[in-house]
Amino acid sequence: MSANPPVSTRRPPDGIRRAGRALRTVAVCAALAAAVAGCAADDPDAGTNGVGKLSARQIESRARAAAVGAGTVRLSGKLVSEGATYTLDMRLAKDGARGELTTGTASFQLLRIGDALYLKADAAFWAGEKGSGSGATAAKLGGKYVKVPAADPVHRRFSGFTDKDTLLPALLTLHGDLTAGKRATVDGVRTVQVTAGAGSGGTLDVSLEGQPYPLRLQRAGGAGQIKLADWGKSLDLKAPAPDQVVDYGKQIARTG
Repeated sequence: MSANPPVSTRRPPDGIRRAGRALRTVAVCAALAAAVAGCAADDPDAGTNGVGKLSARQIESRARAAAVGAGTVRLSGKLVSEGATYTLDMRLAKDGARGELTTGTASFQLLRIGDALYLKADAAFWAGEKGSGSGATAAKLGGKYVKVPAADPVHRRFSGFTDKDTLLPALLTLHGDLTAGKRATVDGVRTVQVTAGAGSGGTLDVSLEGQPYPLRLQRAGGAGQIKLADWGKSLDLKAPAPDQVVDYGKQIARTG
């Protein structure tokens, strides 16, 4: 008699065989999912709008097109222009703008509705603008929305801050050869950076989420940093109440 026990040739019950196949399938799926997740983690453009895969010049072009196409934007930060440093918080639309501008020790509000530009500042601002002998005129203008004539130097100096079609192209200009690829975040939104002149020509953060809007600009030559936000959000522009308005081109000429 053999000492070895007989080998069973019976097949496992169907339920056991099905359970085994199911476990193997789960294991394979889990391995595939882990592999896909690993690939996604290694891809900085996973789940983005795809502009991060483009060349630096293409990213800049997409950002400019998105900015031009948007109806509104909010600009905030500091910029240096013609030797003066400005702090601004402006909301721009195609037909007007409103916000606040600070230069040196003076702060004032700007409001443009169509072709009409209003500036609201204290009397000290107007005294500085109009000369030391204009105390009476400055008192009339202080604290009011002053409708500034197009020929006035104040209009020429500040109207550009209210013009989306003029201000944005000027701000978004980068100087030098462009490179891209570095990733960052602006207020929690993922961005890809376009850098000009190895950084000396400015750096632009472009959104990797939704529309490729420009979200932050470091200007060339240390000329300030600007954030761009609230793209396309509604902007309510209303003319000031008549009793809050002084028409500098008419009333001051009559009563000054």
